[in-house]
Amino acid sequence: MSRVQTGLQTLIHDFPEKIRGARIGVVCHPASVDAELRHALDLLQAAGASIAAIFGPEHGARGEAQDMEDVADLTLDPRLKVPVHSLYGATAESLKPRPEQLAGLDALVIDLQDVGARYYTFVWTMALCMEAAGQAGVRVMVCDRPNPINGVTMEGNLIKPGFESFVGLYPVPNRHGLTPGEIARYVYQQQGVRCELEILPMRGWRRDMYFAETGLPWIYPSPNMPTVDTALVYPGMCLVEATQLSEGRGTCRPFEVAGAPGIDPEELAVELARHELPGCRFRPLYFRPKFQKHADTTCGGVQIHLTDRDSFDSYAVGVAFLQSVKRVAPEALIWRVKPYEFVADIPAIDLLAGDDGLRLALDGGRADLADLAAKWRQERAAFAEIRRECLLY
Repeated sequence: MSRVQTGLQTLIHDFPEKIRGARIGVVCHPASVDAELRHALDLLQAAGASIAAIFGPEHGARGEAQDMEDVADLTLDPRLKVPVHSLYGATAESLKPRPEQLAGLDALVIDLQDVGARYYTFVWTMALCMEAAGQAGVRVMVCDRPNPINGVTMEGNLIKPGFESFVGLYPVPNRHGLTPGEIARYVYQQQGVRCELEILPMRGWRRDMYFAETGLPWIYPSPNMPTVDTALVYPGMCLVEATQLSEGRGTCRPFEVAGAPGIDPEELAVELARHELPGCRFRPLYFRPKFQKHADTTCGGVQIHLTDRDSFDSYAVGVAFLQSVKRVAPEALIWRVKPYEFVADIPAIDLLAGDDGLRLALDGGRADLADLAAKWRQERAAFAEIRRECLLY
């Protein structure tokens, strides 16, 4: 018996009348399961709902697509024989359900496992679904799920105006400490996205819980999020996506492993150790990604080993990693210039960092982690006041 009951389980077990006989669309992915690994689509259908459409976020409703890979609509789900719409196609317009896709629905049920970082696009898919459903007059039901890296800790800074994108539609910290239901409440209350919104809360979840304490099975919600340790390092190490360095995609430990050809692992590990960052150690290693950046090429880098998750600051580690590469192998720190998440005129690092300050500091050799961290703390303190109004637990 799991200790935590997700919003999906709350809906199915406690309030089935809310969907019985209703014609619904379902926004889901492979991690949309209950404690017995039964998928939301099967549970909702068994509870008496008429599933008329399925909507898949980034990576697809079936979860097989890699990051930033276009997902096409499926004509019909092979089992349920209903349309499967992609909310991550070739254009920015594909990110939001179209009116004709919502036509005739009584409700849109959203059940997506998030990982607690603002870059992770599922909560922004939810926000765009709320916007589209509000315009179409369709009720929205968000089935809440745990923040796997706890609902207390915040890291990083806020997005500045002009730097919004699909890796951060609204100004929340890089590690936000909110559940999907709380993000929905924030989008509704603080950002004025109006729809008929109902949040199905969890039962038994505490804000200080990490995922292992929930008793729920971990189903990786995207191809490069295999473990909860991956989720813990992701709010900082995702910054590496904005460079020509490998963030470990194509290895068994994405985001925990990072580096590039030409980097001396020992030198990098020593430089990182100089920062005296709590909760982790850096092990020098060589690795060879099998796909994406530097595929089939030996890279030098480090693996992050967590020693104390409560004191670990992923964002500080991500910034320190970039700073350390800049010092030991400056030629390796090359910013991504290709379009990133449907944005072509703003560098990817600025979209992920929330403004251009980090990039300019690193390029100018002025990146003082202590000074940056002080500014981030001020921004998080201001956000904490807003955040308090959105908490459900």
